[in-house]
Amino acid sequence: MKSFSLKFFLAAVMALAAFAAAAQDFKIGIVNIDRIFREANSAKAAQAKLEQEFGKREKELTDVGTQLKAMADKFDREAPTLAESQRVARQKQLVEQDRDFQRKRREFQEDLNARKNEELQQVIERANKVVKTVAEAEKYDLILQEAVYANPKHDITDKVIKALNAAR
Repeated sequence: MKSFSLKFFLAAVMALAAFAAAAQDFKIGIVNIDRIFREANSAKAAQAKLEQEFGKREKELTDVGTQLKAMADKFDREAPTLAESQRVARQKQLVEQDRDFQRKRREFQEDLNARKNEELQQVIERANKVVKTVAEAEKYDLILQEAVYANPKHDITDKVIKALNAAR
């Protein structure tokens, strides 16, 4: 039994030594995709495009929301002096307008999110191509996109952002 555990121990030490020797040639890089979304020109251009595309609709929705709030405040002030039938009719009208407003706002958010996902997907695809190019050029064995912690010497985000900005 002792000889078996000794053999196992020796095999584990030899495997660890072999792994350590191979690990010296292993090159790892880390990419922070959030920084790419904030700093890359293509991501900034996508954000500007979305703001231009959806800005007018957003302003219109904000204006409608403000008008609806003003109407609700006015109704709250006038409700005690209104006849029952007038109060019920105006309350029903406000509820319908609010429901319509909420529907339009939900549709706006859905449209905005869909377009944002499309634009960000294009940025990710470009960034992945650049990451692959950098990895092949600098002979990286592994590039990670998410990490809890990484030594800053492995961070290649700046290289990727520079290459992305140069590609445009």
